[in-house]
Amino acid sequence: MIEVSNLSKSYGSLKAVDDISFSLKDGEILGFLGPNGAGKSTTMNMLCGLTIPDEGEIKINGFDLSKNPRKAKRHIGYLPEIPPLYPDMTVLELLSFCCELKDYSGNVSEECNRVLNLCGIENVKTRLIKNLSKGYRQRTGIATALIGNPKVLILDEPTVGLDPKQIKEIRDVIKNLSKKHSIILSSHILPEVSAICDRIIIINKGKIAAIDTPENLSSSLQSSFNIYIEIEGPKEDVLYTISSLDNVLSVEAVKKIDEKIFGYMIKGEKDKDIRRSLFYALADGKMPILKLEVEQMSLEDAFLHITLEEEFKEGEDRTYEDLDNI
Repeated sequence: MIEVSNLSKSYGSLKAVDDISFSLKDGEILGFLGPNGAGKSTTMNMLCGLTIPDEGEIKINGFDLSKNPRKAKRHIGYLPEIPPLYPDMTVLELLSFCCELKDYSGNVSEECNRVLNLCGIENVKTRLIKNLSKGYRQRTGIATALIGNPKVLILDEPTVGLDPKQIKEIRDVIKNLSKKHSIILSSHILPEVSAICDRIIIINKGKIAAIDTPENLSSSLQSSFNIYIEIEGPKEDVLYTISSLDNVLSVEAVKKIDEKIFGYMIKGEKDKDIRRSLFYALADGKMPILKLEVEQMSLEDAFLHITLEEEFKEGEDRTYEDLDNI
């Protein structure tokens, strides 16, 4: 759906985006992450045709954005962080107005009803936008992006400022939309990105620092196979049994549940699953396992690891006094 090749953009001497390349596949939700000033906003503005790149190429559904901007932009629906809603219009009036702005050639009434149903806002279509809750305003913003049925949706912080119930509702809307649309999602809420995105791009200092699935990003950075386990039995016997197993690097009693039950943290060699050998060894010693959890690196931990490591490598920070959001 989107092919980005060698994209760059500078503001004076500051390289906001530095030779990045990536693709968005059909039906994919691609998370776009990065610290403030990393180049996310500049990249998204270039993808939407709002900012002209200094170098590189963007193709939207096969159309070159610089050579065929009108054709390319017809395949893009964009929701900025603050949706451009007219508070004194009703929802239906706004959607009809957006059909005019997008020069929609089909039946306007049918198109408005289609996006109302997709976003679950048909019940508020006659209400003034200024009287809607934050969650319904966000849904209305997504509906405006869907006018014309674009192949690609670019959503910038779609759940910012929402309560947990509203976040779940918008998340469900986005998941449903991915059945027929390819989606780029920018967000600072990392659990949300981890929950709904198929792949994640982490951009830092204008460059792509990592690109992979959420699971692979976390597992590739984890240096050991970590397990928290609760076991009933003499502590010294448990420690000896576990430490004697192959591929176990260390074991430590970290929590006392009662006189006979302790919680242990086990570090095993990376990519070596020790759970089966652990089960059989403890079963032979008549030391029952009461709880077992594999400790995974969270997306937040992976994000911090990647961005802080990049800063450490470069040994300096860029300055952004002259730019609000790059």
